[in-house]
Amino acid sequence: MTISAWDAECTAQRSDELGKLLCDAVNGGASLGFLPPLDRDHAWAYWVDVSRRIAKGSVHLLVAEHGGELIGVVQLQEAGGASAGHRAEVAKLMVRSLFRQRGHGRQLMLAVQALARTRGRTTLVLDTRAGDRSERLFQALGWVKSGEVPQYARGADGALQAASLYHLLIAGEGG
Repeated sequence: MTISAWDAECTAQRSDELGKLLCDAVNGGASLGFLPPLDRDHAWAYWVDVSRRIAKGSVHLLVAEHGGELIGVVQLQEAGGASAGHRAEVAKLMVRSLFRQRGHGRQLMLAVQALARTRGRTTLVLDTRAGDRSERLFQALGWVKSGEVPQYARGADGALQAASLYHLLIAGEGG
């Protein structure tokens, strides 16, 4: 498996592949801010928007490939403003269903943490559905659960679900 950063052009050119990955994750039950069934048109449109945000420099996309096949992604979304230049959100970690439980999510998280460090981002945050299996991964990597927000997002069944909020302070300027 290789992990690389994709620029806006590559992201836009490969938005169909990214859309398939997003559909696979959401329709397989992943907590990513979308409700199943997610169709390819909406997934494609999401990645076109991400490519625009990459071009503006506010988002960085790390992509895992195996034999040239897209198998996972994670985003680093940098906070703006004078008081937030040290902070970023880790978002949309997803691994294709056929490749889960093989350490690829862990490798993507380590890569995005390293990217954050090189970009001077020392306070990282993320959220996930409370009780989601991803919480074990985050905790194993040293992320600290800051709390839960009740009724944060609607689940596939229509019920409101809590979200777990996590943070990680990484070594760097002021850290």
